[in-house]
Formats: sequence, structure tokens, C-alpha cells
Amino acid sequence: MKITLLKSVLLIASLMASASVLAYDPDKKVACKKPRFTDFNLTTYNAADNIQVPPESEFFFKLPALIDPTSITLAAKKQPLEIKVESNSTFHKVKAKLPAALTGQFVTLDAYAKSTLGCDQHHAWMIKIADQ
Repeated sequence: MKITLLKSVLLIASLMASASVLAYDPDKKVACKKPRFTDFNLTTYNAADNIQVPPESEFFFKLPALIDPTSITLAAKKQPLEIKVESNSTFHKVKAKLPAALTGQFVTLDAYAKSTLGCDQHHAWMIKIADQ
């Protein structure tokens, strides 16, 4: 009798646990995965190394495909840069060129992108552009 009662209690407990896992909550928001900026091809500035990038360098970085490509913006010293976005099924490759007016300066490149899930992300790189 005790074994049957114990089995019944365990069965009811497991059913209740599985029911809570399988329950659907329409008000629950989907977890947002923030965009990740990868493969930036210029050398970021580091005072110890003092590596500088050539003036008017072309550069790129990648973002995952879950990004809305129309939401991508890029600025250098708070001045918008013209970008070209090449997309495929797994990522967006964002290309741009450093403006000639910034030669010999420290520059912060600010990038912004918004996910199709509603999250947004900002990323910045500090570079030093060499004098000509």
C-alpha cells in the first residue's frame, strides 16, 4: 500500500512539474539576443603599441543575420559615414571608408544596430589615423 501511494505521489508531482514547463504564456516576452559586432579589420588604438591606420582606409565589420540591415548606422567623430551592407543568410558585412578630413586624428567609430527581435546594441572602436 505504501509503495502504491508513493508511486501515485511521484506521478502527480512529475505531471505537475511537466505541466508548468509546457504552459504557454502569451504575455511572456521573447528573450532578446543583442547583436554582436565581430571581425572589425582595423587595428584599434593601444597607447603601448601606438599602431596607426593609414588615412582613408577601407574597413568592415560583421553583424549576425538577425539584425535589421536598415537600422545599421556608423559615425566617425559623430559624423555619419556612408556604409555599404552586404548580406547573406548568416551575417551582414558592413563596409565603409575613413574620411580624408580625419587624417592624423584620434577617431571613435560608433556603430549602432537593431535586432529584428527588438534589441539594439551600440559598439565603438578607437583608432588613430596616421598623418600622410
